[in-house]
Amino acid sequence: MRTQTMSRSVRAVAALVAVAIGGACGPRNAPAADSIAAAGPTDRTAAAAAPTIDEMFGGAVEIIDMTHSLSPSTVAWGTTSPFEYEAVSTHPSGAVSMGAYSTPEHHGTHLDAPIHGGDNLATVDELTAADLFGPAAVIDVSAQSAADPDYAVTRQDILNWEERNGELPAGAIVLMYSGWSEKYDDADAYRNPDDDGRMHFPGFSEAAARFLIEERDIRGIGVDTLSVDPGAARGFAVHGVVNGNGKFHLENVANVHLLPEAGAYLIVAPIKIEGGSGGQVRIFAVVP
Repeated sequence: MRTQTMSRSVRAVAALVAVAIGGACGPRNAPAADSIAAAGPTDRTAAAAAPTIDEMFGGAVEIIDMTHSLSPSTVAWGTTSPFEYEAVSTHPSGAVSMGAYSTPEHHGTHLDAPIHGGDNLATVDELTAADLFGPAAVIDVSAQSAADPDYAVTRQDILNWEERNGELPAGAIVLMYSGWSEKYDDADAYRNPDDDGRMHFPGFSEAAARFLIEERDIRGIGVDTLSVDPGAARGFAVHGVVNGNGKFHLENVANVHLLPEAGAYLIVAPIKIEGGSGGQVRIFAVVP
């Protein structure tokens, strides 16, 4: 049953991509505009129309945005926002018609490319479309994280997931769900610093990261917190293990609670900065 669901998801994504490409670019052998006009209004309408998701899949597929909006109030690693935005031109209403912004690559909902955690590895623009698509596996540790803000996903947490869903599929993107994104609009609660300024929020353990790299075939991991390493960790061991082995991270992921623990697929679309160590990312989940 799970295989059938995953196959349906793959077909759904392929169809969505095909419709998007067709709508943006038109068919490769599309007739010229004057030929369409000569065909009459009925044919022209048919040529321009694209099926809706409901029409394609009978309402069986849901698309979920897993991205926090980026603004000067976006919670940062430090205590001050590194995001700047200014209007270059505006409409008569005052709405922006063009703006300019400046922000670090690793701010807001973003992707860490492998080069972020290890030398001589792929930059964000070198990640392929295939690298950035895969089945989502959601490891729910929200109860543990509510009791312990320093909780780190364990190897056993992953094995418990596999007891219910089977072994992690090849190319999986493994997401931690800690419930921490509920604090996202409160920077102090989200960062959760102690009196010494050391932050406390959940992440992956080094042992879990090594298990995923050495014993499973994943594309990347993601968290609904500021970092794949727990906030109180000394150093960035998980970065070194996962990034260091050519995989990516997703940090500050939104709406993980809306995904099933298995069966969804992720489309990960980072800004394509030449030579970049990462960048802001728009993440979509396709849920059958």
